[in-house]
Amino acid sequence: MCAVKIRNKSGFRAGFNEIVTQKGSYNEYLMDFAMLKLEQDQFYENQLGQERAFLLIYGKVQFEWNEQNQEVNRPNFYDYDPYCLHTPAGVKVKITGLSADAEIAVHQTENEKTFAARLLTPDDIRIEIRGKGTMQGTGERLVRTIIDHGMNPQANLMLGEDMHYPGRWAGFPSHYHPQPEIYYYKFYPQQGFGLMKLGNEGVLMEQNDTVLIPPNQDHPQVAAPGYGMYFLWVIRHLEGNPYLQPIFVDEHLWTEQTDADIWMPKDDKK
Repeated sequence: MCAVKIRNKSGFRAGFNEIVTQKGSYNEYLMDFAMLKLEQDQFYENQLGQERAFLLIYGKVQFEWNEQNQEVNRPNFYDYDPYCLHTPAGVKVKITGLSADAEIAVHQTENEKTFAARLLTPDDIRIEIRGKGTMQGTGERLVRTIIDHGMNPQANLMLGEDMHYPGRWAGFPSHYHPQPEIYYYKFYPQQGFGLMKLGNEGVLMEQNDTVLIPPNQDHPQVAAPGYGMYFLWVIRHLEGNPYLQPIFVDEHLWTEQTDADIWMPKDDKK
């Protein structure tokens, strides 16, 4: 599997926009990934025989499922925590736009296991500041875990977001895992960019880009100075091998020690 970047620099049209499909060119990733754009009063219905996660990136929508419905509003992805409707196969879902513009990431994968359909709210999300106190703060970032194996062991999807501080790194020390992963990017302001080391390749990420992370390739990344970098990440658990924790590249682990001798100009050392 090779590194793949899918560009969407001009954004998405209203409606359902396929990006990655299980039956398409990237079927080895075992997931469908799409971007749903809804305008005021526009709606979308879905009832597939798959596990699904509908993650609100921004906007106001109404979710309907299993004779339940709830209006939710996320003004933006950088200051506000997410909402996500997570369902097993067979649950009919309807999403209606209640604002002029709303964007929902749609994730789908095969899963015969059952679990309760649930609208995950900001109160259900695990929020962490990672990288604090190490590497002179250069790896500090905000991580929002929405679904993982501990939260729902019946799920085949692991899903979350990072809000990347300008000029800082995520995914460091370099790590990898055998499960396939998809990243989707936004920037604040929109003209920002980031860079990733993906195995032995370099990848430039810009607004609305999708990057496919092959199994067992390390993927640390950095945001350009001045730009907040949001990325959505989704991992597909493998049969008998769910994602539980990353595998770190040994040669970089020393940087996580609180007393690591990391070079800085003499006047800046504390």
